[in-house]
Amino acid sequence: MNVTNRLVIVILAGGSGTRLWPRSRQAYPKQFLDFTGQGTMLQETFHRLTPLVPPERILVVTNAQYVDLARRQLPELPADHVIGEPLPRGTAAAVGLGAILAEHVQPGAIMASVHADHLILKPQAFRDALAAAAEVADRGSLVTLGIKPTFAHTGLGYVEQGESLAAAGGQPVFRVVRFVEKPDLATAERFLADGRHSWNSGLFAWRVDRIMDEFARHMPELHAGLSEIAAAFGESDAAATLQRVFPTLPHQTIDYGIMERAEDIAVLPVDIGWTDIGSWATLLEVLDSDGSGNVIRGRGLTVTPDTRNTLIYTAERLVATIGVENLIIIDTNDAVLICPRERAEDVREIVDQLKQGGHDAYLVDAAVHPTTDPEI
Repeated sequence: MNVTNRLVIVILAGGSGTRLWPRSRQAYPKQFLDFTGQGTMLQETFHRLTPLVPPERILVVTNAQYVDLARRQLPELPADHVIGEPLPRGTAAAVGLGAILAEHVQPGAIMASVHADHLILKPQAFRDALAAAAEVADRGSLVTLGIKPTFAHTGLGYVEQGESLAAAGGQPVFRVVRFVEKPDLATAERFLADGRHSWNSGLFAWRVDRIMDEFARHMPELHAGLSEIAAAFGESDAAATLQRVFPTLPHQTIDYGIMERAEDIAVLPVDIGWTDIGSWATLLEVLDSDGSGNVIRGRGLTVTPDTRNTLIYTAERLVATIGVENLIIIDTNDAVLICPRERAEDVREIVDQLKQGGHDAYLVDAAVHPTTDPEI
């Protein structure tokens, strides 16, 4: 039997995307925005998966406040396949909720966990990797997709591979020796050179019974809460049980709670054109640019003589630049961000200061929505 017939894919679509302010706001965080012109990040993720599994075996776990938005953006997905967390409790709880729902949808399920805010430029290679990961997961391993590094990245964790295991779908498979936290530059350069380390993508696969066993072993409180929620599926009090139990679950990441502690973990090093869209600088690196390295998006007019390697988004107004380079310029209806591209990671500091100053109006909604706004 083809194991992909039992594959259920859970899209994690929570998070606030504060480093992509002022486009990403509380009402419309980054996963619900269009950065490529091909649809919102959630829509792109969904359509990337449907050649592999039907909508009936795709689930979306998001914050409760985004359930209606996710359903509007994915009309092809059964409405009850979009599940809202009453309160964010970290990726361990989100993955656990996805796991018990996957088993409810497909008994004996193999589950893959993916993120709505990843850009993947090689979708067929991605689907092939997920199918191979499902095959390895069916053997009983917890599986992660490692991204073959292309440079000495210091902003990501790494996965160290050990002995070779039986291949799957033509993909090499290795036993995981350890997960490594974000390294310094010298360590990252060593990882790049040794060929035994890949970037930790946060893309996972496992049999539902296996991940539930790991929850019972390493996070028993989480396991107990998930079991109570699962027992109420199909009952009249299912929604009330989720509302009551989920906020009491421990707040932890799946990486620390399970992956760094479990045994029998396999890694598939892959090249899928993967990027985690975490900042404006990332978009400047991956989106199509003009002959001067500029990425220009939005409805407004731009005039950019002698401007290089700059990202400009303008919702409506004219943005003009002369003789500048390596800038991020984001002009929305109510806010303008200008920063050097190397400081793009620090945008969250602006969000923090706005919160502290009580300027919530600039954090909630830019009044330009993905249904009407152009890409970025």
